Amino acid sequence: MQMKSLFNLATLGLALQASQAVLAADACDRACLEGFVDRYFDAVIDNNPAALPLAADVRFTEDGQRLVIGDGLWNTMKAKGNYRLFVTDVKASQVAFIGTIQEDHRDPALSTMALIAVRLKVENQTITQIEQVVVRNENSAKNVDAMTVRPGLLATVPPAERMSRDELIRVSNLYFSGMQQNDGRGEYPFADDCDRIENGGRATNNPTPAGETRPDPKTANGYSGQWSCEEQFQSGLIHFVHRIRDRRFVAVDEERGLTFSFAFFDHPGGETRNFETPDGRKVSAGPVQPWTWQLAELFNVTDGKIHEIEAILQRSPYGMNSGWSTWEEGMSDQMRDVSME
Repeated sequence: MQMKSLFNLATLGLALQASQAVLAADACDRACLEGFVDRYFDAVIDNNPAALPLAADVRFTEDGQRLVIGDGLWNTMKAKGNYRLFVTDVKASQVAFIGTIQEDHRDPALSTMALIAVRLKVENQTITQIEQVVVRNENSAKNVDAMTVRPGLLATVPPAERMSRDELIRVSNLYFSGMQQNDGRGEYPFADDCDRIENGGRATNNPTPAGETRPDPKTANGYSGQWSCEEQFQSGLIHFVHRIRDRRFVAVDEERGLTFSFAFFDHPGGETRNFETPDGRKVSAGPVQPWTWQLAELFNVTDGKIHEIEAILQRSPYGMNSGWSTWEEGMSDQMRDVSME
């Protein structure tokens, strides 16, 4: 009886080791997830879905529209660009990417640069979800393609200083909450060195042009790209951003202090353009027509502060949905962590 028990225990141990080996083989670490992005682009360039391990029910959206695999960018992408920025979430088996690509041009000998944000969900070495936003603004794409990824977005945070994924998302979302109907009185967790880049252009801390005077937040009628992140928010002059909705945080990289989100910024126009600054001045600002920005935006958060923000964005139909939310979720300004779903 004792020999039989020992045999059973040994068999159970071997089975457990085999099971662990299978799990290890199916696991996808940082290099694996980022490699899937390159594999995906290579397949898109060749318009060859068969080159990818796709789930039978894989879901694919481009610019908020659900498409069949092989449609959209699959017909036009010609090459990968130089700029490559990843937010890699090993725990969630998700990887998000901002970069540049080349597409078809009227002249077959030429190509057109575009910006792209991509999210892949990989389960058991199989792609189950593909979400992408393609910003076809060639000048912006060229600017981004010439950029170097800022060191702060690549630096590893010492283990003892890492923030939890929940806290990283909470602090990142304060950016959205502070910009929506901005009043200059919110919680703005910006580090002194905070900088924001949008479509390859610096949106904060720009030098004052020669011969000009730096705008004063106390007297200006519109926020300035010469101001710091905190000065812009404390000015209350971004109030015209009426609603920031469908705030979907899709990837978190605790090792590097990064979060990645998709969201929409709504500017209804009309009376929403008229507001008071924190010191009581009446101003009008923002788009004069209903306007929605579709964004992919990432945040670098360390020590509880936002240090760097990078986004690509494009105008979309007013009130557009992401294709990944219900109508109610898409119109809500509540933050959602969908990274582990």
